[in-house]
Amino acid sequence: MPATPHREPAAPLASLMLITFNQQHSVADAIRGALSQTWTPLEVLISDDASTDDTFAIAEKCVSGYDGPHTVRLFRNETNLGISAHLSALAARASGQLLFVAAGDDISMPQRCERVMNAWIESGKRYGLIATDLQDLDAAGNVHDILTVTDLSGYQGFDDWSRSRPHVVGAAHAWARRLFTEFGPMEPGIYGEDQIMVFRAIMSGGAFTLREPLVQYRRGGLSRKRRWRTPGEFVARIKLANVNGTGETRQLQRDANRVGAGDKMRALLAKKAAREEYVAAVFSNQPLSRKLAMLVGAANVSAGFRIRMFVYATCPWLLSPFFFIKWHLRA
Repeated sequence: MPATPHREPAAPLASLMLITFNQQHSVADAIRGALSQTWTPLEVLISDDASTDDTFAIAEKCVSGYDGPHTVRLFRNETNLGISAHLSALAARASGQLLFVAAGDDISMPQRCERVMNAWIESGKRYGLIATDLQDLDAAGNVHDILTVTDLSGYQGFDDWSRSRPHVVGAAHAWARRLFTEFGPMEPGIYGEDQIMVFRAIMSGGAFTLREPLVQYRRGGLSRKRRWRTPGEFVARIKLANVNGTGETRQLQRDANRVGAGDKMRALLAKKAAREEYVAAVFSNQPLSRKLAMLVGAANVSAGFRIRMFVYATCPWLLSPFFFIKWHLRA
């Protein structure tokens, strides 16, 4: 039996932001989950990040005959923006008071928006972010164990967040609009927005975890264990991770400055920032002599890390036998 949409006089508008990229095999299930939501009023924003497969065509087909209670808007980026810029752009298009995050390979349970919206309203709309637990969903669509996340209600400020970073999964988050109006869009190049948005919420009203598995979270994506065939693939991943890490560091520092915690954040991230700066420099197009000078002189970065990154950047071919053996042993 189809879910019956929840209706309440003067209920606040919610926005479900579903982002997709090269997810042609799972996007239909994700869209069906979005359209099945029992909360109204709800707008469903589906945005494809310049997929190179049939993801967008499938999304068009999924929404073409929709005549349900929700407002549905479909977008397609001309160029690939990446996760942080994509979500920021979609948040700017959304009109809801609470913005739900959804990905094209996960499935939102029909009651997801209703349960979270009710919890948010009962709190007096206090929380900047509400997280939920998830269900483990394998590639074949089989549901497994519940995936629990950190109880965010115990985080009252910077010291709590810095002492123990919470385990969170952005695919099961809902954000208050003010996290964007007060802090602005996220910096591009970041593929893990989870900690950034949790930090914003903790520092501006608080965050909360609803102990219900309201999202079926598909194995894979950024969380899967990768196997590198060649040193080139491995090096490319290091560079991508450094862009993400550098962007996250800058964003956290900028957000901390806004709430008067800039000095604390700078001290907390000093070692991380030094490593990211070293990686960016050693993988740049500078002369070998300059890279050797950095290898010797970057005393604020551990020697082991400096040596590894120097080898990856200047003579990755040395690793070819290792990757060849490792790949074939796993095959």
